[in-house]
Amino acid sequence: MIAINNLTFEIGARALYDEANWHIKPGDKTGLIGANGTGKTTLLKLIVGDYAPTSGTISMAKDIKIGYLNQDLLSYESDKSILHVAMEAFERQNQLHTEIERLLKKLETDYSDEIIQKLSDKQSEFEALDGYSIEYRAHEILAGLGFSDDDQQRTLSQFSGGWRMRVMLARILLQAPDILLLDEPTNHLDLPSIKWLESYLQAFDGAIVIVSHDRYFLDRVVNTIVESKRGKLIQYAGNYSFYLEEKALREEIQGNQYKNQQAKIKQEERLIERFRAKASKAKMVQSRIKALERMERVEDVDDYNPTVNFRFKFSKQSGRHVVRLENISKSYPGIPILEHTDAIIEKGDKIALIGANGKGKSTLLRIVANADKDFTGTSETGHNVSQTFFAQHQLEALHLDHEILQELQAFAPKHTETELRSILGCFLFTGDDAFKKIRVLSGGEKSRVALAKALTADANFLVLDEPTNHLDIQSVNILIQALTQFEGTFIVVSHDRYLLDNVANKIWYIEDRQIKQYPGTYREFEEWQSKRLVSAEKVEKSDVKVVKSQPAPVAHTKDDDRDRQARKLNKELERIEQRITEVGNTIKETEALMAQETIYADAEKLEEVSKQYEDLKSELEGLQQQWEKLAEEIIVNG
Repeated sequence: MIAINNLTFEIGARALYDEANWHIKPGDKTGLIGANGTGKTTLLKLIVGDYAPTSGTISMAKDIKIGYLNQDLLSYESDKSILHVAMEAFERQNQLHTEIERLLKKLETDYSDEIIQKLSDKQSEFEALDGYSIEYRAHEILAGLGFSDDDQQRTLSQFSGGWRMRVMLARILLQAPDILLLDEPTNHLDLPSIKWLESYLQAFDGAIVIVSHDRYFLDRVVNTIVESKRGKLIQYAGNYSFYLEEKALREEIQGNQYKNQQAKIKQEERLIERFRAKASKAKMVQSRIKALERMERVEDVDDYNPTVNFRFKFSKQSGRHVVRLENISKSYPGIPILEHTDAIIEKGDKIALIGANGKGKSTLLRIVANADKDFTGTSETGHNVSQTFFAQHQLEALHLDHEILQELQAFAPKHTETELRSILGCFLFTGDDAFKKIRVLSGGEKSRVALAKALTADANFLVLDEPTNHLDIQSVNILIQALTQFEGTFIVVSHDRYLLDNVANKIWYIEDRQIKQYPGTYREFEEWQSKRLVSAEKVEKSDVKVVKSQPAPVAHTKDDDRDRQARKLNKELERIEQRITEVGNTIKETEALMAQETIYADAEKLEEVSKQYEDLKSELEGLQQQWEKLAEEIIVNG
């Protein structure tokens, strides 16, 4: 489909890609990942032809249709309705519609066979291209991305950047391209829209390449990961979770190979040094020197996983009640948000505030942070509460002429330079990066500086509004570590489900203009919500169709058949469980075998054991899928 061969792309003296290779096949759903600055967005621009390679080739079929979502689309302007903008995807259908309207107008005065034939041809082609359903399809996709019927009639210019990006995404999806190139498609979506997009992309027939920092999104959509690293493109045949496991295994093998090779090199160097001065050994010495020079060196494993290694400080502990909201009502002209609702944030709460955009999450967050006082009711901050509020507009408060380290020193004077350099390192500002001026930073880099500031504040209560925007996966991991170690209280709005699942112990959501609370993790909330929706659907169906109850006939034979089937299923389930245990034990034994140096020293043996290990993992995955299917069948039949 698309073949990238020996691709080299240089920016100045730096090679962003160095003879990189990658073949994108029909049906591939690929997550393109890598640290900031490794060229992920650049690669997409190379594929669509915005940039030209320094050397190498990117080849593809001439008639291939590419749909490319990138942040540059935010500059697109139109005074037409967003439904009309989305329908611009149907270029040929729109052209035919215009021609049909023109011919119909002409037919009012000209009844010639030529006009009638032209009209018939155009209408046939329009029907063949499913032209009569294009408005419905556009409406359906816009609705999935969070636009109401009324919204779809509003002009594009009335919407903010994030919502405009959704319209651009809708237009690209409606083009039904052969391959989708999506650069951070979830950046401007809320949770319901992300879940809708996941379902859409899972069913999409073409190939997909996604640059994203959303681990859950990648896990649910892609079947291949390609990592951009050191100028190369490294492939992993699985989703993001598989990539993490496989990469850890590869790095363990590589690390052991590196250690063994380094030991061998040192041994050879000592031998060369020992006999270098002896004329009788000169030939042997030269032979070993050449052998060392020809040796293909194994690279050491890079540590791309920085950790938070400083302690968050706040000078005083808060009281038990951090924020108390009583009888809160808030509305905008014609739009009620909250009505006579109560809530309490207690010391130690780690709250995730979730829900669709437009439901009032950011409004509620501003009320909690005392940044919005235009409401009725009471918002009371508790004893000894010191808070810091992070939102995207905090980027505007950065002093452009400050260096990064200087910005943090002015904000958090109680922290030592070592501590501040440590947190900057966590947010990927290492070495001389700390002395960069704020004004030269990208939007993502400024976001990381603002977030670092928020986490160094002398605050025991953090209010965080979309802190993961513009952060890559490494930075999100750092934020998770930071919030996990934070001993105070926080409330966070985010659409990153991996972050929410790892940091929250309570879930807040707004329903019927009331603040509702679920006392558990995000994953537990999702399970509870799914069951709740299923129950609601059953109730709704039973309300729609009420059938007069009739005495149930006795059916002993069916019950007997059901019992026999249940016993059979349970027996099969026990067999699979036993095999899962056996395979799991064998995997552990194989892992122990692979850790032995004698195995690493023998490349042929290592390859054999590695293949055995992969086969065992595949078998285990298949067994687990069988177990889940059987267990579900037993529950349904029970």
